[in-house]
Amino acid sequence: MLWIFVAGLAWVPFWYGSNDWLAWGVNAVIFPGLAALYELSLLVRGKRHPVAIGNLAFPAALFTGVVLWIGVQCLTWPHSPLANSIWSMAGSALGHPIAASITVNRDLTVVALIRLITAASVFWLALQLCRNSKRANLLFGAIGAIGAGYAAYGIVAVRFGQLPWLHYIDPKTHNLSSTFIDPDSFATYAAIGLTVLAGLILRFYGDAMSAAAGNWRLQIAFFIERTGSRGAALLAGGFLVLAALLFTGSRGGLMAAALGLFVLGALARRRRGQAKVPFLLLFIGFVLVASMLFAFGNAIGVKLEAGGVYDANRFSVYLLTLRSILNKPLLGYGYGTFIDVFPMYRDQSLGVTGIWAQAHDTYLEIFQGLGLVFGTMLIACVGILVMRCLKGAMRRQKGIIAPSIAASAAFVVAAHALVDFSLQIQAVAITLMAVLGAGLAQSESSRLALDD
Repeated sequence: MLWIFVAGLAWVPFWYGSNDWLAWGVNAVIFPGLAALYELSLLVRGKRHPVAIGNLAFPAALFTGVVLWIGVQCLTWPHSPLANSIWSMAGSALGHPIAASITVNRDLTVVALIRLITAASVFWLALQLCRNSKRANLLFGAIGAIGAGYAAYGIVAVRFGQLPWLHYIDPKTHNLSSTFIDPDSFATYAAIGLTVLAGLILRFYGDAMSAAAGNWRLQIAFFIERTGSRGAALLAGGFLVLAALLFTGSRGGLMAAALGLFVLGALARRRRGQAKVPFLLLFIGFVLVASMLFAFGNAIGVKLEAGGVYDANRFSVYLLTLRSILNKPLLGYGYGTFIDVFPMYRDQSLGVTGIWAQAHDTYLEIFQGLGLVFGTMLIACVGILVMRCLKGAMRRQKGIIAPSIAASAAFVVAAHALVDFSLQIQAVAITLMAVLGAGLAQSESSRLALDD
């Protein structure tokens, strides 16, 4: 079942990063179906869940409340004061009443709910399958290898062109996007892969180099010796992913990746005793990353020189989205309906050309769709899981890499979600949920019983 799960994670970026109706449907069959199959297997075998739902009681309650509220948003009833006024306006224009609801587009809200449940099923599967440390290590290794594979393809595609069935990807752009629609979304996916590979590198080299604490010559010898074995594959994977990330030219992606690596390094150094990751290893990593930035960072430099770090249009979109939130602070406009809501608030602060399908800030879209109360509940649900990974990384004496990777990857995506919509790309969201589930499963000692 774990290998089927890994195969699903490998498929997810393939079809435009799963930013397509076809991919949404396939993913909604694969991952919830696999979760249902897992639950059925436990029932047939009379086994317990490795991690009981009681250990996640509060975030599970928050998530359940959000799902129920999305269902309420889709309910139709006549003459309800809760229904959005756009339905009565549409009825007046058509000359007959139509079914009204809180959401302004029930189809979009149902699709967004399906995608949310798909991501939740990925988290649940990773949580249950990766309570065993060997399976967690296998999953992280697979995610790193998958990320390196798509990075390698992206580098090749920049030179020779995309696969023929990926015809929606702009062939005129010189920035790397791999199989994703736009480079910024792939940059976030690559940043997750880079964080996973960096964590695996820290563990693989740190286990040997920490034994020679205080003797930098011996530590360098250990570094060279390990590079001659499996370390070469890890470094090669990290090289491919980092190079691909730089070729995207994504400013936000690079900054988010830098934040993730910083968090990972800080968590690795916070330990006491010989188990602490040696400072020399972190210094070597910093030098390698800086060298890569100098050698392959031209695309980032060109974009910074041309546009800086400030985008006036996005700032206008943020203000207009915030205005819409304040007009419906409790009920919201319906989960996932930004593309229908934003035109009602668009004004002269933006040009007349172009369609804004996303706010380029996932948090604002969540508040606009769900309202402030349930939007906060959804964000808090994920935030609690990340905090538990952080707690596990700082408290455990052994096996801290898994929760450290999960927390660092969450920081990557959370930071980029402030300035772009990459979290709304299913390949990014599903991969993050897999990493977060595995990290949370390993945030508690294996000696503690977490089962039902």
